[in-house]
Amino acid sequence: MGDIIVIQFATLDGVVSDPDGRWGTDHGGWAFRYGPGPVSDDKFRLGARMEQGVQLYGRRTWEHFAQLWPKRDGGYASLMNAVPKRVATTTGIDAAAWSNSAPIDGDPVAWAADERTRRDVVVIGSLSLVRTLAAADVVDEYRLITFPTMVGAGERLFAPGARADFRFKEVEAVEAGAFTVLRRER
Repeated sequence: MGDIIVIQFATLDGVVSDPDGRWGTDHGGWAFRYGPGPVSDDKFRLGARMEQGVQLYGRRTWEHFAQLWPKRDGGYASLMNAVPKRVATTTGIDAAAWSNSAPIDGDPVAWAADERTRRDVVVIGSLSLVRTLAAADVVDEYRLITFPTMVGAGERLFAPGARADFRFKEVEAVEAGAFTVLRRER
């Protein structure tokens, strides 16, 4: 049995939107102010969970990554390109744009809950999808890299009014930020 694991870059004030600046917001680009080190390779320490699980994306995040990862090389890029990827979308995708990708049929919450009975489901970025999964109370773990900056605007990880209890499983200073694993106690 697996888990539904959300991985996110976040600011000290909880913003997760536009970490690389691609959306052109006034607050965007905050994750890359510290250089590529904090955002490269397996910074979320998923290891074998990444290799044996499946990645789940919202359409916009998948489309962005499908433009970036197939052009990259190296060990982590090879892993990102090789793992199975599924996309929650109602408009479809060009699955050939990124190897091992396919849209999911139907409700993403039901799909993820069913899939975790077999393997880990790693949700990368995809804030609206993350909020949908959180509202359905199916997220088992958050793995965050928090940068020591406040941007004062932008979408925050948790929707206003959201409530849940987690336990800190790991907290460690890493390069320019803090790596945190929060686990849902069921």
